[in-house]
Parts: sequence; structure tokens; C-alpha cells
Amino acid sequence: MSIRWDALLVRETARELERELSGAELRAFRLDGAERDLFLLFRDRTLIWRLHPSRGHLVVRDPTPPGPNDLKHAARVRRVVSPPDERLIRIELLPKRSGPPRDLIVELLGNQWNAIVVEAASRTVRHVLWSRDTGRGHRVGATWEPPDAQPRAGVDGELGRDAWLALLETHAPAARARALVRSVAWTSPLNAPALLGRDLEDLPERECLVRGHERWLAWVRDDTSDGPVLLHTDGGQPYPVPVPGITSHRVATLLDGFEAAATDRDRGGAEAPSLVDPELVRRLEHASERASRRVAQLTRELDGLGDEGALRATGDLILARYGDVARGKEEAVLVDFEGAEVRVELDPELEPHENAARYYDRATRVERAHERLPALIEKAAREADALDDLLGRARTGEATPEELVAAVPSSPGPPSGGGEEQSTLPYRTFTSSGGLEIRVGRGARHNDDLTFRHSSPGDVWLHARHTAGAHVILRWNGPGNPPSRDLAEAATLAALHSKARTSGSVPVDWTFRKYVRKPRGAARGAVVPDRVSTLFVRPDPAVERALAPD
Repeated sequence: MSIRWDALLVRETARELERELSGAELRAFRLDGAERDLFLLFRDRTLIWRLHPSRGHLVVRDPTPPGPNDLKHAARVRRVVSPPDERLIRIELLPKRSGPPRDLIVELLGNQWNAIVVEAASRTVRHVLWSRDTGRGHRVGATWEPPDAQPRAGVDGELGRDAWLALLETHAPAARARALVRSVAWTSPLNAPALLGRDLEDLPERECLVRGHERWLAWVRDDTSDGPVLLHTDGGQPYPVPVPGITSHRVATLLDGFEAAATDRDRGGAEAPSLVDPELVRRLEHASERASRRVAQLTRELDGLGDEGALRATGDLILARYGDVARGKEEAVLVDFEGAEVRVELDPELEPHENAARYYDRATRVERAHERLPALIEKAAREADALDDLLGRARTGEATPEELVAAVPSSPGPPSGGGEEQSTLPYRTFTSSGGLEIRVGRGARHNDDLTFRHSSPGDVWLHARHTAGAHVILRWNGPGNPPSRDLAEAATLAALHSKARTSGSVPVDWTFRKYVRKPRGAARGAVVPDRVSTLFVRPDPAVERALAPD
């Protein structure tokens, strides 16, 4: 089971993070939308919040340097707060240099957990772990709105015993837990049975409710010295206080409790979080697949070579039956040295001795291939096994970033083809499903060249919104807009070749190239597009592989 977040756990987690992180120096974010993992790369530690519905815990790991695809943001933590009786935590960040303050908001409502980076003043969303349509601004560029408050009595801890009893005694015993959670602050399905005194079987019903009210007051007012615990639920559940009726053991901090719960889940088969940049893992997956395909290709080549002895024998037969081989024929039926008829394929443009020489040449090539291919297959198999082993260790968090950087190419995605002319172009070329050419810029210093020198006014220009990335040109000579499928594929390439490539969903702006202008004095790659539309796409590397040239 995943961690169950309620208002009480959120409040105490925020307090603990405030003590741990206040003044800490943040270097970068990492938002892995595929795994729903949030990484906060501090100078002295790495905080990982696993926000997939099947997980929910946060763990601390050793510091790791930001990778090339991480979102650099040099800032210090001002404070960590949680609104009363709400399931969200706000980490306030003050930039170390210029730029507006930003807030990292972690939403822990239901099983729709998310992380959003917003500008503190305007609440404009700059990054989001996974985009979704909620009406509250879970998309880049939108204005984030907090969830609607659910007014419950006793937020400030001021709910008297008489009001408590009046609320509960108006409901049948079976309905009291639901009424409590719906009406009283800081309660949840996790702690409601203890707040109703259901573990006090020997006491009268009213006395159980009174004892439950006393527990509630102590928890809400933090008037207890019990300290955090790990509840012995399925997989372990960190909680700020012991919950009567659920066995538990003490832990020094809630973070220790999350670590213990995460360890238990890992033993049960869950994958431990890896500190490696997920983009490096995806490039390693591509390299591993390519290596496996090479082994299969070389093996097929070896299996299809044929017999060099039979080829030489055919050449010998042509020379021995020279007079029976007519020029200009595609085949000849010759009697071999044992008296059997043999059908021999010929090149009609060649003389008989030249056809024999062709068979001898083929035999020599086959012989050399038989000598060469087994070693190549063995080497390729070793490389494929090594990549597969490294990939397995990367997925379990055992591989280091340095190992992956050394094992995979530095550029994301497959190469676009050879040739000196191709390497001088400022873009890589892909072909959409509909046969349209897509040009992807090779980097910031080539974006302007692609946009203003290697495109036409009627082409479509695309770029991932609010993040660094390649300019993309979809060649189009109109009329109207290009087909939606081709446009979506071009947008996917723009997302894959941007800093947002690890997000679950990426907004990509597009317009016709004639509406893109370059302000005087603007930095390389900085342009101003007009009449912009936006597509939301999933940055799927399989799309890039499918559209890449053979």
C-alpha cells in the first residue's frame, strides 16, 4: 500500500522539513513525469518525493550534481509551510541571484499527488510534474489555484467536548467515523477509529467518545510527547503520534519513518528511486536496444552466408564446362563431376570465365566473413550484455551518473545520418507519418539559423513553452494548417529536444514561421512568436525513433 497522507501528517511533515531545510541551498529541480518522482537537488543532500499513487514517501539521499536535463534554480529555502487542515506543503524559495521568488507546492490530495513550481507573486505555473485538466492551473503558463477549502470545525483546536459529543451522538455508531471526518478538522479515516475510542472496549460508549475528544485535543494542540512512529500497516505508515488500535514502534523523525517504509516497499519488489537523470536512463535504454539489434543483425548475416566450398565448386564447374556456357544467358544447366545436372545462375553481361571469377570472389568474401563475424558477434554480445546489466543497475539506483554518461552518447536520440554536408546543417531531419519533413535545431546557437535561414514563411514553427529547447520547423506549403497527426509528431520532437523532456506532459507552442520575429539585441535563440497555439504532448522517445531516418 502507498503512504496515506492526512492533514495531521502533512502538518508535522512540513514542520520537520522547515527544521531540516530552512536556509538550505537548492541547486536544481528534477521532475520525472514518467515515474512521478520529484527530486530536490540541494548542495548537501537530495530530497526525493515519490508522488506516484502507489508510493507517496519521501527519502533523503546523498547530494548529487545536477544533470544536463535538470531544471537549474539556484535558491535558498526561506521556509516550509502547510495551510491548517490542508494536504499541501509549500516550500518558499528565494533566488540567490536575480529573478522572482518561486514556490514549490506539493499537493497530497487523494491519489492525485503532484508538484508545481510557481512564481510566488503571480502564482504562474513554470513547471509541473504532470499536467492534467483540473481547472486549478496544472499546466505551464496557467495560474495555479489552491484547492477549495473544506471548512471543518476545530481548525484552531477550539472544539469543546459538548460540541464534539453533540456532533457524534446525533449519528448512529456506524456513521460516526464518516461524520467525524466530514465535519472535524485534522481527522481522517486513518485516525478516526481511535478518536471514537473504538479501542476502549470496556468503557461505556459516551466515555469512549470523551476519551477520543481528549486525544484529538492533544494531537491538534501538539500536547503530547509520544513523538513520531511507524504504524504497522501494510508496508508501514509514518505518523506523527501513535494511533491506539494500531501497533507501531517509535522512530526518531518522520523522515526516518518514511525511509523505513520505503525500504520495506523496496524489499517487496518496488523499485528504489535512482539518483540518475531519467533522460540518461532513457538514452541507455535506446543504446541497449540498438546493441541487441546489432547482435541479431550480425547473427542473421552469419546464418545467411552460405558455403564458400560450394561457391568455389560452381566456379570450377563453369571453367570445366566452358564450352557449354553460352554468353548472354541468365543460367546454364551443366553436368557436374559426378554426372549430375546442376543449374547455375549467370550474369548475362559477363563472359564464362568472368562468371567463374565472380563465384570465386563470392567464395572469398564468404570465407572472410566466416572468419570475421563470430568475433564481431561475440564482441557485440558482450557490449549488449554490459549495457543490459548497466540498465538494470540504473533502474535499481545502483549505477552512478558517471557510468551512464560514459556508456551513452551525449546527444539525445539517434543520429540523423552521415555525410559532411549533413553535419554542417543546423538541424536534424525527420519525416512525419504523413511524409512531411521536420527539422529539429541542433542547439541554441543553431536555432536562429534554422528558423530564419532554413525555413519558409509558410512553414510551421514549434518550441516547448517556458523552457530551453530546440526550435522545430515542420515544412508546410499549405493551405490551412498541417494535418493534426503530423503537427503532434513535430510537437513531440520539440518536447523531446527540450529541458522538459522528462515531464509527463509538455506544452508546445506553434505558429507559422512568418509570425516569428527576432528582437534587436536578443540573445541567441530568443525570438518572439505571434498568433501562437499550444499543443500538449507526451515526450515519447519511441516517436523520435519511428520518425528518424533509416
